[in-house]
Amino acid sequence: MKLLVVGGGGREHALAWKLAQSPRVQKVFVAPGNGGTASEPGVQNVAPTETAALIDLCRREQIQLTLVGPEAPLAAGIVDAFRDAGLRIFGPTRAAAQLESSKDFAKSFMVRHGLPTARHRSFDNARDARAYIAAERTPIVVKADGLAAGKGVVVAATREEANAALDAMLVQRRYGAAGGRVVVEEFLEGEEASFIVMCDGTHVLPLATSQDHKRLRDGDQGPNTGGMGAYSPAPIVTPKVHARVMREIIQPAVQGMAQEGHPYVGFLYAGLMIDSAGNPRALEFNCRLGDPETEPILMRLKSDLLELVEHALAGTLERAEAEWDRRCALGVVLAAAGYPDEPRKGDRIQGLPAPAPDCRVFHAGTRLDSGTLVTNGGRVLCVTALGDSLRIARSRAYEAIERIRYDGMQYRRDIGHRALKKSR
Repeated sequence: MKLLVVGGGGREHALAWKLAQSPRVQKVFVAPGNGGTASEPGVQNVAPTETAALIDLCRREQIQLTLVGPEAPLAAGIVDAFRDAGLRIFGPTRAAAQLESSKDFAKSFMVRHGLPTARHRSFDNARDARAYIAAERTPIVVKADGLAAGKGVVVAATREEANAALDAMLVQRRYGAAGGRVVVEEFLEGEEASFIVMCDGTHVLPLATSQDHKRLRDGDQGPNTGGMGAYSPAPIVTPKVHARVMREIIQPAVQGMAQEGHPYVGFLYAGLMIDSAGNPRALEFNCRLGDPETEPILMRLKSDLLELVEHALAGTLERAEAEWDRRCALGVVLAAAGYPDEPRKGDRIQGLPAPAPDCRVFHAGTRLDSGTLVTNGGRVLCVTALGDSLRIARSRAYEAIERIRYDGMQYRRDIGHRALKKSR
């Protein structure tokens, strides 16, 4: 059968690579794809990205199933359009995707259904927001309500920083319509983890746990980014914490969406904060797989991803079981010069190692320019490796990185530091 993956980042490269391994898959189209998917066996890039053109492509090529990688097309209603056209697609509807497309909706939803989360207030004018911040303790968190490519969140150490973030969002409109409303919430102490599941509207299949690194520089310093690296599993998510997350966050969220008339089908990502006592609270929801978490998670997945997706679409996820490689996986993101503010494009990439069973380079912001691979986005590559321990996986990934070169390449050298500290 033929499949379509919508998107062009590292997550989509990993999805296409994994789906192409299924013995039932003839070809995986990726729209628009990148320089890595262009040369991936069994994968073909296609030009259209608009929903109507993708529907035409599916009919013309007799594509039997579509998976959506990024959040923007989900928030715009691509799943609703495909369903109306009688085409199979895996992902949440526009209404269900509000869990990510509106932080105000998500926070109100969590309160309605009793999910543990941070105290918050939402504002659409800076004066009221400043008055609220003046009465609250710092640090405090300011979030753009809409989609801001993972960059519309500011953890403000002082009220001055919080007010500057408000001005950037509500007055200067740095994030456009996404910042026309803001959520201000209490700062939660603890350690973050990513908890991603597959949903069929009723049943839930948890994927391997993971943890990412959002800050640009070593030691969790510098500006927030879309993610500079990730590893799986996450030691902070113990079996006890895992059970609590399923019971207190994931199941109530899926049940709540169904009760509100929007059954959730697709990948659901809960960003967690876990305190020193092991109490999990939900920071946010994403309506798709995380990136860069997808790369190490799919490196560890031994099951046929296509079969799991088909169970979800059939409403039979309770019969599905995912098999995982017992080894750890770790991915390091290589970013472009100027990332995250003004990433430079067009730098020639050299020295990519050949794919190996225990180390692969997933492409994100790359393209082929007359046969030459060049940078084409902020996060360029994700070098992902497996190892019998996290330390071995980490060494393997960084060894591969030593061969890769392009002007302005920047990356963190401490991916996995939290988990390695625990193991010591």
